[in-house]
Amino acid sequence: MIKTLFALGAAAIALSAAPASAQHYRHHGECGRWHHHRCMEWHHMSMQREAEYRVGYSFGPSFGYTDFDALPQPVVSRYNLRPGWRYVNENGRLYVVNPHTYRVTRVITIP
Repeated sequence: MIKTLFALGAAAIALSAAPASAQHYRHHGECGRWHHHRCMEWHHMSMQREAEYRVGYSFGPSFGYTDFDALPQPVVSRYNLRPGWRYVNENGRLYVVNPHTYRVTRVITIP
């Protein structure tokens, strides 16, 4: 009798557990503010935010890239950006894109 109750309890727990793909939030973060090469403020990202444009993402040749002259000058000088590359400026981030492969090579957070 005890073994039967134990087996039924284990089966109930196994059937009621949520699958791993049902998790709505992952504990991945990104640095929101740097000071002397140390992160001072972390932002946690949802799965959707994390799945957005990352290094290696391909924008493709027909994407509306930002002109080099439209980039903020302090960011251009600080990160040593060059006019031969392609750039995407969205949601407070600057994506540096390889002009040959159209893949993101750097992601820069713009203050």
